[in-house]
Amino acid sequence: MAKIKKKIRTITVNADKCNGCRTCEIMCSAFHAVPPYSSNNPARSRIQVITNRLEDIWMPVFAGEYTESECMGRNKYIIDGKEYSECDSCRAACPAREHFKEPDSGLPLKCDMCDGEDEPVCVKWCLVDALVYEEREEEVEEPDVRQTMSEMEIGLESLVRKHGFQKVMDTFSRFSPK
Repeated sequence: MAKIKKKIRTITVNADKCNGCRTCEIMCSAFHAVPPYSSNNPARSRIQVITNRLEDIWMPVFAGEYTESECMGRNKYIIDGKEYSECDSCRAACPAREHFKEPDSGLPLKCDMCDGEDEPVCVKWCLVDALVYEEREEEVEEPDVRQTMSEMEIGLESLVRKHGFQKVMDTFSRFSPK
């Protein structure tokens, strides 16, 4: 298989700098509204600030891959005297919690790094630099188109099985160009 150069986009989260202002959530939800910036609903945000106000914990977490089943991890971690559970930093949309699900349909959300923008809007609007955007190039194996298609089909089949064909189609229709 041939090697190709791929642009890797990452956002580094420094939870020690986060003050819980939630501007990242607001700007993400506004950017992803249809049309962009026409509404604001932080429940539709692809980034959520997980909080424990009594312990002064603010942890920005980005939406990742969808998983059909919840994990078995219920471990707790203490970092710099603050207690975190595994769910606090989990990026998955799973049945065990409501994070990263479209509020109207219940379909999972995933961070797309504000595709088409120079940098994600959450990073642009983070005034305390808790979010830092980085791009780099890496050499990777060229993906097999047949394998990629089958992964997409598996994902769609999973969504249809869980939420029903009509709900998936209704959600797609809201995002299709008019």
